[in-house]
Amino acid sequence: MDVKQQVAQQRAELEVAVKRALEMASKKADAAEVAITKTTGISVATRMCEVESVEFNSDGALGITVYRGQRKGSASTSDLSEKAIAETVEAALDIANYTSEDPFSGPAPAELMAYDYPDLDLFYPDEPEPDHAAEKAIAAERAALEYDERIKFSDGASYDSHYGVRVYGNSHGMLGSYASSRHSISCSVIAEDSKGMERDYSYTVARDKKELWTPEQVGIEAAKRTIMRIEPQRMKTCQVPVMFAADVATGLLGHLVMGISGSNLYRKSSFLLDKLGDQILPEWFSVYERPHLLKGMASAPFDSEGVVTKDLDIIKDGVLQTYLATSYAARKLGMQPTGHAGGIHNWFVGNTGQSFEQMLKELGTGVLVTELMGQGVNIVTGDYSRGAAGFWVENGEIKYPVSEFTIAGNLAEMYKQIVAVGADTEYRSQIQMGSVLIESMKVGGE
Repeated sequence: MDVKQQVAQQRAELEVAVKRALEMASKKADAAEVAITKTTGISVATRMCEVESVEFNSDGALGITVYRGQRKGSASTSDLSEKAIAETVEAALDIANYTSEDPFSGPAPAELMAYDYPDLDLFYPDEPEPDHAAEKAIAAERAALEYDERIKFSDGASYDSHYGVRVYGNSHGMLGSYASSRHSISCSVIAEDSKGMERDYSYTVARDKKELWTPEQVGIEAAKRTIMRIEPQRMKTCQVPVMFAADVATGLLGHLVMGISGSNLYRKSSFLLDKLGDQILPEWFSVYERPHLLKGMASAPFDSEGVVTKDLDIIKDGVLQTYLATSYAARKLGMQPTGHAGGIHNWFVGNTGQSFEQMLKELGTGVLVTELMGQGVNIVTGDYSRGAAGFWVENGEIKYPVSEFTIAGNLAEMYKQIVAVGADTEYRSQIQMGSVLIESMKVGGE
């Protein structure tokens, strides 16, 4: 029996277990939800071209949530025998007797359930031998170490290959499942010269291992990024345009996700409270979500509450079109759930057409940020202050690396000061966007 057949059999068995748990729970509860995600895979880590660790995993627990009136109880088990499921249902029911009443609890509305959903082509399983996985990681390290004599050490490489099955059901009659896979190669190296040491990394990720970069590509990219950082200079404090490289620019939209998250909004702890329908970004700025993208790294036919996912405009002409709400947050906010229990699904950010080089020309003189450090973002106020590293740019050309500086502003103002989004799209993230140019930010240096 090959892997796909094994997973098909496992999927059927997990569906039976979820259905059995729902039947047991529904006899004694007003409503119930049951979910399980079973994951199998291997992770191999190497350092200096030698195997450092090999980890196999095969895990997953059945989570059962019951509702008695306005009281909620949850319990889980990794034992899927009928006796264990029955005991777990009883445990959840018992917990519900002791929890406080909450008028906003309960499953998502029945009319939003994914009773029918598409196959999103997310399943490309692999079961690599540890030696084969190690060869991939070592090949990435070797390519990096051979790229330049200043690459002295490897800070580690890894090859990961995992696949899994997710099953969700509830007392509305919803029972859905899908299988997915994820493969990745990463490599981090250290360069050294008379002035000190610098580190950087690269990685590749895909549903189908055939779509990964080669290990050599990952290693060489890690080496190139690291060499560029050698002999960084310190900056003077200044107010200049700031360009975020694509792979760090995605974080700017990650803060938007937090800002329009229902849980933050009903707690009144977001800088975007009461901004629905307001222009919060430039008129040309757009963000749209496509959860049913075939092979998409953040694709899902339904969310973790069984709500069907669908195409959405998040930002249109700079205007905020929707909040992101679970069923609980939606009840708190007086709105419908949006299918985001468990996270977002493939965000695409429109660009203004410039290549990376053209973005640098538009930047003129200022800072290119390629790394961000620290957690200096206050979602309540939007205040933003992060440690950073990158490059000083003059007349549209990179002059030298810079490090140990901070960039500061306020997210609401930063969003409105975005003057361009590049066409150099970062495809490895659940938020796909290019580099971002902000008109002016305070840069703290010496």
